[in-house]
Amino acid sequence: MTLQIGSSAPDFEAETTEGRIRFHDWIGDSWCVLFSHPKNFTPVCTTELGYMARIKPEFDRRGVKIIGFSVDRVENHGRWAEDIRETQGAALNYPMIGDPDLAVSKLYDMLPADTQGSSDGRTPADNQTVRNVFVIGPDKKIKLILVYPMTTGRNFDEVLRVIDSLQLTAKHRVATPVNWQMGDDVIIAGSVPDEEARRLYPNGWTSPKPYIRIVPQPTG
Repeated sequence: MTLQIGSSAPDFEAETTEGRIRFHDWIGDSWCVLFSHPKNFTPVCTTELGYMARIKPEFDRRGVKIIGFSVDRVENHGRWAEDIRETQGAALNYPMIGDPDLAVSKLYDMLPADTQGSSDGRTPADNQTVRNVFVIGPDKKIKLILVYPMTTGRNFDEVLRVIDSLQLTAKHRVATPVNWQMGDDVIIAGSVPDEEARRLYPNGWTSPKPYIRIVPQPTG
């Protein structure tokens, strides 16, 4: 199965640095960011994990749980966590999934389904496709998939921006334009006919073209 936006996020059980979880139960009614790493003790990933620890309060404020993932054993995660704390100035404050049998990597389409063996002896290059960010909604549907190369650190401020958009557009029938930031004007969704839009936005809208209907960001 190829995972796409709108696909159900596969459920699984796995060991983490905070104990064994069943993924869907762990998410509960929250939003979730699952971000994966090809191997422990990789330099770019070390910076990413530390940054996520520093900005975790921003995810908490939005009702989003964050969980890391690495193709390695959980017992190795603890040693890596010490390096992260020492070099990045922030200790891990969220769980990290271990995937020594590669089961979750294959379940989430990050490694080919026919990949054999375990994480033992595999190099970061062998697992280079395990560099994904998944944003998952409370309905357990995938809302965003980002895939990064090993040499490029991820922009988690952009992930926060996307979550702001996803949560806003899930509540209101709008879309957010290019480079939108919280508080900027938005676009009335194309699924809303003009008659209904006039009821929703009695003050009207700016319309440089009939299919572009710009209004202030809804509140509440």
